[in-house]
Order: sequence, then C-alpha cells, then structure tokens
Amino acid sequence: MDFTAKHLLFALLISSTKALEPCGFQPDNSDLPVIPIYDKYSPFNQPKPESWVNTIIDMSSKDPTRVKYLSTLAPQKTTAVPIASGLQLPSICNYVVKVKLGTPGQTMFMVLDTSNDIAWAPCSDCTGCSPTTFSPNASSSYGSLGCSLPQCTQVHGLSCPAIGAAACSYNQSYVPPQGLLGLGRGPLSLILQSGSLYSIVFSYCLPSFKSYYFSGSLKLGHVGQPDNIQTTPLLKNPHRPSLYYVNLTGVSVGQVQVPIAPEYLAFNPNPRAGTFIDSGTVVTRFVQPIYQAIRNEFVKQVKGPFTTIGVFETCFDASAEVEAPLITLHFEGLSLKLPMENSFLHTSAGSRACLTIAPVPNNVKAAMNVIANLQQQNHRILFDVANSRLGIAHEACN
Repeated sequence: MDFTAKHLLFALLISSTKALEPCGFQPDNSDLPVIPIYDKYSPFNQPKPESWVNTIIDMSSKDPTRVKYLSTLAPQKTTAVPIASGLQLPSICNYVVKVKLGTPGQTMFMVLDTSNDIAWAPCSDCTGCSPTTFSPNASSSYGSLGCSLPQCTQVHGLSCPAIGAAACSYNQSYVPPQGLLGLGRGPLSLILQSGSLYSIVFSYCLPSFKSYYFSGSLKLGHVGQPDNIQTTPLLKNPHRPSLYYVNLTGVSVGQVQVPIAPEYLAFNPNPRAGTFIDSGTVVTRFVQPIYQAIRNEFVKQVKGPFTTIGVFETCFDASAEVEAPLITLHFEGLSLKLPMENSFLHTSAGSRACLTIAPVPNNVKAAMNVIANLQQQNHRILFDVANSRLGIAHEACN
C-alpha cells in the first residue's frame, strides 16, 4: 500500500522511567492482546469469514517479498539497525498487537514483527494510514527525539532537517500503515530498551487465522510465562543480528526422519546459513533440498493425485488426511510435532487438503530456512533473550 506518512519512532530511553511511559508498557500491564489482521475485532478491513482460506493463500503469496527482504539484511557501519540492500520494509501485516501509547493512553493496533528492531506509530497528520493514529499533542508524556541523542544516527533514514535543529525527523512511505512493533534483537527494539523492566524476555501465542472471534497474547517479562517448557538455544548471527536463529537438526514425516545433508541444516554465520523463527512470514520455508526431501517422503506415504493451489504444491484429497503423516521439526533440545491444523490447509469446499510448507524463493541466494507463523499458531513461543534460549509449548491461543 503506497501512502505518504509521517511516522513516530519510539525510542525508549531505559535510563529514564518517564521516557518509557509514552508507549504505555508498564510492569503490571505486560499482557497485550494479539489478533490476526482480519479478526472480527481488528479495526482493519475484514474479508467474509468463509473466504479465510483464500485470504491465507493471498497472504502467503507475499511471503517471497518478505523472505527476500530478510535475506538481504546486513549491519551497517553507520547505523545500529540493520537495513536491506536496495530493498524497503514490505508493508505486510499478519498480526497486530493492541497497545496504549501516551498519557492518557491512546489505543493503537501495531503490527507484530520479531525480525525488525524498531517501533513506529503513524501520527495524526499521516495521509493514507490506518484509522488509528497517535496524536502527539494529546499526550502529556510525549517528547521529540533530540538531534544530539545517539538514536538519531542509529536508524538509517533518521536525520536532522537543519544544522542546530532541535528534533530528529523521519519520513518514509513503506512502514506498515498500522505502525510497527519491532521485537527483534537490535539495540533499539522494545525488548532491549525495556530490559530493566522485562529482563529481555517475552513470549506470544498466535491464534489461528480461523479464530475469527479470539485473540492471542504478547507477554513481556517473566510474569505469566510457562514454568515447564522445552527450550532450544537461541543463536546469534552477526550478519543478521536482528533475527532469532535456532539449530534445526532434522525433519520427520510421520515416523521417517528424512535424509538431509548437514550443510542445509547447519547454522553457519559466514555464508549466512541457518534457520530462524519469524512472526511475519506466513508459511514455513525450507531451502530446496530440504523441502524436496520432505515432499518426496510425504508423497510416498499419502495417496495421490497431487495438485497445486497457490503456493502449496502438495494438495491431495481431503479424505486421505486422516492417514496423512504429521511433520516433526527437530531442534537441538526439543522436537516440535506439528498438529494437523498447523500442517494442513483445507480448500473452502473442504475437498482438498494441502501440506503447508513451501520452498524458499528462487531469488533468495542465502541458505536460510524460516519457521513461519502458520506453524507457530496455538503455541506459546518464549524468547528468553537474556539466557539465549527459545521455548515452545502447545497452548490454545483463545
């Protein structure tokens, strides 16, 4: 969506409690609603409930743009926030978080994104933005970002309009019109800047796209997090410091662990290879050799014929679904067996079921695998950044 807008960058100065107040994230209010962009309670345009399958297919068609963008992220010498070479942040929105900004709090619905570091909110003078915008003049705790502060040089595109100007400015046309709540690993992310409040820990539970009347949750800090949860180490890639990498060790189709060459699974920062978890990609993507190995084994075990619907290349008669094998993702320290609702998508008529994985786009040169939100739904995903671990547990996100 093209629009001309002035977006407000929320730089949370952790040395000042008052500076945290504009974003309204307080220690006693760390459980925030998360809803699909097309949920009944979302203020944004909603499709008819019976068309949700086509909506998912349409949403997943935008995945290649996002994956390409993430594959080109690289740290810059002059900025703390990684930028993509020659690409702009795609305005792709799957889930929004309901937050209150300012004093008194102004309700906003901001896009949840674990692979971006910064938080943007559309201001009230924005053209082409969402119906919910932030009014700086109505907030007693609002303050502009001074040109002398380091944050003014840490984001690519921020600048002072003139020598001696009092406030840093930013004007771009590609930030999602709803605003962006970046939960990446960079120094300007909400999680890092609010570390003294929330100990660099957060989790979310994403509701199914079919949950037209339900919301999930975003929990900040240790309070309310599951006590007994299986974890896998979080790995850090200096070439893509914003992303949450994990060590994928294998994939099983039913009882069969498919043969995959180690180099397609291994985490290796130098050629920028590995697997990361992302809230903004819809369908889990694997490099071609892994994807083909999974699909070949699945086709062996399920009665065809197979057809292609949208991005999904392995669609079969839904009557065979009861015998279809489930996919298990093996990580260091835990295995995630994907339930049927995370593995298959049904057509509107219910006659076909599709295996919901896809290959990485051909124009992505990096050997990267993406664990996407369709496979994360109805799971509590815990990001314990302070202790470099990621936890996964089944949970009904309603």
